[in-house]
Amino acid sequence: MNYFEPGQEIETTIVQISGDTIFLDLNAKTEGILDKAELCDDKGNVKVNEGDKIKAYYLSTKDGVPYFTTKIAGHNADTDMLEKAFQSGIPVDGKVEKEIKGGFEVKIGSARAFCPFSQMGYKQKEEPSFYIGRVMSFKIQEFKNEGKNIVLSNRAIGEMEYAENLKGLAAKYKEGDIVNGKVVELKDKGAVVDIGGVLAFLPISEITRGHIKQVSEKLSVDQEVKAKIIRTDWERERVSISTKELEADPWDTVADRYTEGKKVDGVIARVADFGVFVNLEEAIDGLVHISELDVDANTNLKKKFNVGDKMSVVVKSVDAKNKRIALTTTTSLEQDKTTAKYMSSQDDDGDTYNPFAALLKK
Repeated sequence: MNYFEPGQEIETTIVQISGDTIFLDLNAKTEGILDKAELCDDKGNVKVNEGDKIKAYYLSTKDGVPYFTTKIAGHNADTDMLEKAFQSGIPVDGKVEKEIKGGFEVKIGSARAFCPFSQMGYKQKEEPSFYIGRVMSFKIQEFKNEGKNIVLSNRAIGEMEYAENLKGLAAKYKEGDIVNGKVVELKDKGAVVDIGGVLAFLPISEITRGHIKQVSEKLSVDQEVKAKIIRTDWERERVSISTKELEADPWDTVADRYTEGKKVDGVIARVADFGVFVNLEEAIDGLVHISELDVDANTNLKKKFNVGDKMSVVVKSVDAKNKRIALTTTTSLEQDKTTAKYMSSQDDDGDTYNPFAALLKK
C-alpha cells in the first residue's frame, strides 16, 4: 500500500468509472477514489474515459481507502486543506460573492478570500459583473493569519491550463503530419483553417504550385481541405500548413513534356530586367533571356512586354533538378542570323536556283 502526504500530487490512470465515483490505479491492492462530479462538464457529462491518465491530489484515507481530488472545494475546503493547497499549488474552487475594493470576495467552503481584479480571468477580460455568482477555479497566492487572509488568482489557473493545452497540442500536431481541415476565413496573405480545434494558417504561396493572385481563386469559406503541417511555433501559437505539398510536382516529369526544340505557346507570367518568364503550364515557367529577344541591350523590357500576353517560344534546354527551362522566341536573333546567312549564301548564278531567294532580291 502506498502512503501519501495530504496535498501530494500524483499522476495516475482511471481504471473504472462507476456511479458517482472514479477509481484510480495506485499500483496497490486498494484503488484510489475520486468524486466523478469533479471531471464533469456543465451539463453533467464526464469529460474522461477509463484508461485516461490524470493528475490528482491526495486528501485523506477513510476506512483504508485513499481519497483524491483534482481541486479543493466545498466540504474538503477546511483551513488545513486550504493551507495544503497553498503549499502544494492545488487548485481550489470558490464562488465569487461580490465586488469589493480592488477585486472580488470569494467564498471557498467556509473561508472567505480575496481575488484582485488583475488576477481574475485569463487573456479575455470581462466586466466585473460577469464574474459575480460564478463558481471558478483559483490558485492560492497568499495564506496568512491561519487562513484569515487568503489571496487568490484565477489567472494563474488559466495560465496553467493553457500551458497543459499547448503541451497536448504539441504532442498531437507535428511537422510533417497530414491533417484534414475546414477553411474558416480568407485573408489577403492566406487562409485560416480549423484543423480540429486548432487554427492553422495556410499562406497563399502554399495553396497551390500554380500562380494565383487572390486566395479566393482556389479557396472558399467552409471548404474542406487536406494539408501538411510545415511549421509549428507553440510559444507564439502558430501552425502553418500547406496544400501545395500534397500536389504532384510537375517538375518531376517536365523533361518528358518539354524536349529541346519543341515549340510551345505560352503566356507571359513575369517581366524582369534580364528577360521574360513565360508560363507553359500550371506551375511551370521558362525564361526567355534578354539575349534571345529582338531588343537593344538598354531596352526597358517592362515597357515592351506585358504580363498576360501570349508568346510562342521554343525550348532550348531543361534543367528539372534546378527547375529551370531556357527558352527562345520562335523568331529569335539567332534564328534570324542563321536565316540571313543562309539567304546570302544563295546565288542566282549557282548550280541551284532558289526561287524564294530570287523573289526577295526583286
